[in-house]
Amino acid sequence: MNTINLPLTCLIISTLSIVFLIFYVLSKRPLAQLQKSFLAMLICVFIISFGVSLQDILCSYYDIDPMDFEYFIYIGTCLLPVAVFFTALIFKNTKIKFQKVYLLLFIIPVISLLVLWTNPWHHLFFVKFSPRIDQGIVGPYFYVHSVYTYALLFISMFMLIQTSLKTSGIFSRQSILIILGTIIPIVINFLGTLKLVEMSVYLTPISFVVAMLFYAFAILKLNFLSISPIALQKIVNVMSDSYLVLDANNNIVDYNDTFKRTFKLQDLDIRKKTIFELLHSSKNLDNFEATFYKSIKDKKTYRIEYYDTKANKYFIVEISPLFNNKVFIGVLVLFKDITQHVLDIKKIKDNQDMLMESERLASLGQLIGGIAHNLKTPIMSIAGATEGLSDLIKEYDSSIDDPEVNSQDHHDIAKDMMEWIDKIRQYTSYMSDIITVVKGQAVTMSEAEDTNFDIEELVKRVDILMKHELKSALIYLNVSINVPEHTTLHGDVNSLVQVINNMIANSIQAYQGKTEQNIDLIVNKKDNKLYISVKDYGCGLPKKVKDKLFKEMVTTKGKNGTGLGLYMSYSTIKAHFGGDITFESEVGKGTTFTIILPL
Repeated sequence: MNTINLPLTCLIISTLSIVFLIFYVLSKRPLAQLQKSFLAMLICVFIISFGVSLQDILCSYYDIDPMDFEYFIYIGTCLLPVAVFFTALIFKNTKIKFQKVYLLLFIIPVISLLVLWTNPWHHLFFVKFSPRIDQGIVGPYFYVHSVYTYALLFISMFMLIQTSLKTSGIFSRQSILIILGTIIPIVINFLGTLKLVEMSVYLTPISFVVAMLFYAFAILKLNFLSISPIALQKIVNVMSDSYLVLDANNNIVDYNDTFKRTFKLQDLDIRKKTIFELLHSSKNLDNFEATFYKSIKDKKTYRIEYYDTKANKYFIVEISPLFNNKVFIGVLVLFKDITQHVLDIKKIKDNQDMLMESERLASLGQLIGGIAHNLKTPIMSIAGATEGLSDLIKEYDSSIDDPEVNSQDHHDIAKDMMEWIDKIRQYTSYMSDIITVVKGQAVTMSEAEDTNFDIEELVKRVDILMKHELKSALIYLNVSINVPEHTTLHGDVNSLVQVINNMIANSIQAYQGKTEQNIDLIVNKKDNKLYISVKDYGCGLPKKVKDKLFKEMVTTKGKNGTGLGLYMSYSTIKAHFGGDITFESEVGKGTTFTIILPL
């Protein structure tokens, strides 16, 4: 009865598995560097396992020298350590550029093959060969070959394990597979070479096939070779954000190069320090520390703005406590550098303030003509009134000694004088209003103040400042106030006047020079909100302007624009009043802008 050769059966099955893996990897073309090196490993293992299988089968039935198969088997045996080394090197560095110095790795394997193939003439490799390892006698060169092979395998094993631990951690399935797949064949063959364990001809190929199967599982299940693995440390070192990893006592246990560059520190400045010792130069360290401990207590991630005086940088710091099975093990602290963002915001604000001031002065420049005209009328009227008073004074003076002048005549003269004085009082009050309004509009941004004002004052200021422009354009402003005139608002009245004037100026421009047209200024109240609408019946807004309103600094008046612009008006209403601006427009039918203010 024939017995089954179990080791040979396992070896044949292993060889078929390697064949399957070779075809599987080839199906993944185009192959990355790591896949190519892994394929080289598979081919080397296939040569070994296939050669040993043929050696066992054919030598059992035919009179063939087993040594003839060793010439073939050792092609895989000599080149496998080099293939493993390149796999480890690529795994560590993601991708390598092949250099001439790498050719040195092939010197010993090539010499080993040449010595083996010429062994019958010198017996440097085998003094006596036998498929049974314990019955063979090796030559002196065999030890050179073995030392080189195991040295290269041990170096490769170290690189694979070290890189895998950095990439995935010691307890990841990938790391465990790589460690087992690397250790098993090396340890078994090393112990066998030292004759510490009983070796058979099947043990080496089977052990390497087992290693390939471990790698294969990583390929199929963990996508080990689907992309080139990159060491975790390399990833974090090229991150634009800085990070610190702290233990449970707030001691720094890990960080990236970005952190060192950002805070201008060396390794010696960081090691064995707590985060609070490292960030002692911050002005808001107390706030940072309070948020830090709150994050740990609440077991939640918190963000805080942080300015470091030493680095002169602004950060958004994200503090994330780390727990393992509900046990606090440390903290991850991310520093996102927002210095440029803060500086950009400040620059934008400064430019915006300058633009608003420039627009304010430009608006005042255009108002000067109207103000002069508005002042000219009351001044001329006052001059006329003084002439009238002068005539009445002369008349009164001459009537004192006139016997024909009675008391009633004196009363009539006094009445006429009082009428002229009332007119002068009205004119001076109007002039005072003009001066007050112009002064309010002329103040700088820094001098603007939030005050209480009513609808009557608001409309009066708008009327004074826009009267000349409306009159020059022959446009009528129809005011409709549907709320009590003493309804009070709080905010910067000058800014609100300027926004409304800008809208009226836009409406005048919308008529494109047409005269005898109307603009409606309507004030309504609804749901404790005030609605101030400026409505015209002009050309309307084109779509390209509609899309940009309140988003960009655009003007509907081209080079003739004078106000803050709708973008700046929108910003003003949002910032100074907490309100909003809406609009409705149809080309050829007109536009309505509505300012919505909370009361």
